[in-house]
Amino acid sequence: QAQLVESGGGLVQAGGSLRLSCAASGRIFSANAMAWYRQAPGKQRELVATITSGGGTKYGDSVGGRFTISRDNAKNTVYLQMNSLKLEDTAVYYCYADLLLRDGIWRGAWGQGTQVTVSS
Repeated sequence: QAQLVESGGGLVQAGGSLRLSCAASGRIFSANAMAWYRQAPGKQRELVATITSGGGTKYGDSVGGRFTISRDNAKNTVYLQMNSLKLEDTAVYYCYADLLLRDGIWRGAWGQGTQVTVSS
């Protein structure tokens, strides 16, 4: 009984910005590590960014300093601020979280994915 609900995807022109959100819901006690992945058609899913429960962050090489991952632990929500978007950023973006359920069990969960399309 735990889900990740994403929002914020859409169509944006190259050079523009988008902010993705992903909130965990259900019988969740807390979220540990959270991350954003993306997958373009015909390509493997790749890591975009990850953030620990303490706020430590790491980014994939393709981000190039343009993206920022953050979280609100009180809301069990992770964000991805995407700036200076490029055509190659077009993909379905997925969030992931390690969740501690109220029954004491750790579960990994994926969001449903949100489409980001960058157009010239």
